[in-house]
Amino acid sequence: MGFFGSVVIVSFNSGEHLAECLKSVAAYAPEARVVVIDNASGDGSDRVAEARPDQVTLHRNEVNLGFARGVNQGLARISSDLVLVLNPDCRLLPGAVELLAAELTKHPECAIVGPQILNEDGSVQGSARGDPTLLTGLFGRSTLFTRLFPDSRLARRNVRMGATPVAGADGLEVDWVSGACMLARSEALKGVDGFDERYFLYWEDADVCRRLRHRGHSIRYVPSAHVVHTGGRSSRSAQALATRAFHRSAYTYYATHVAGTRLALALAWLLLMLRCRWKLLGSYFAGRS
Repeated sequence: MGFFGSVVIVSFNSGEHLAECLKSVAAYAPEARVVVIDNASGDGSDRVAEARPDQVTLHRNEVNLGFARGVNQGLARISSDLVLVLNPDCRLLPGAVELLAAELTKHPECAIVGPQILNEDGSVQGSARGDPTLLTGLFGRSTLFTRLFPDSRLARRNVRMGATPVAGADGLEVDWVSGACMLARSEALKGVDGFDERYFLYWEDADVCRRLRHRGHSIRYVPSAHVVHTGGRSSRSAQALATRAFHRSAYTYYATHVAGTRLALALAWLLLMLRCRWKLLGSYFAGRS
């Protein structure tokens, strides 16, 4: 069974990784039509997409408009029922798209389904999550507390690492899945006006999944479908920008969905700004060493 949907890739200085991504799409979703939104790359990676006119439609932005807005530009250019939102530093593995599409077929109420995302070494990234709360900053995917206490209830709630791939097994319902790779019903996404463009980078995936669930849709995770994600190629090319964007987007998410009082909102802002400064200082001194 082939995949006859669309693929939307938002690219910014993705280098050779975009080429590998497009090769994997050509190999494992050859019937898909790919839309690449290039956010004013300066490394020539847009020409990788341009060199594949039979597979790819390329749209160049004059400035970097961010991930959410780029995805929405891609959505406006497709007409298929299904759309795979894919990071340029991701590679599809055999059967992944078919497994995701089959999950949507089995669950008509499901709007978005995500695969098990792997690091280059084969370890699991933890791309299926619980709704963020004020404690997510302590028990998120890459935090010290999660590394120290990976089996704690809070860590397991925030990151669904325990799902074991079983051939032919059904997926499971989760709160949200990573936007690095998600297969969505185009109509459902467009029904919530796509991704929220207040998020320049990061957290837009948690937001859109939450809004879809509020509309009565479900979000599902298929651990038997595998995608490799190198991780952060675009953000590493502008690390300070990415760090600031992460914390601004986190605040937008908390202000929209979590903080119920002015005190909680002020506390979230304070903690996030302190964390942002700490991360920026760490990057600065690491770069000088």
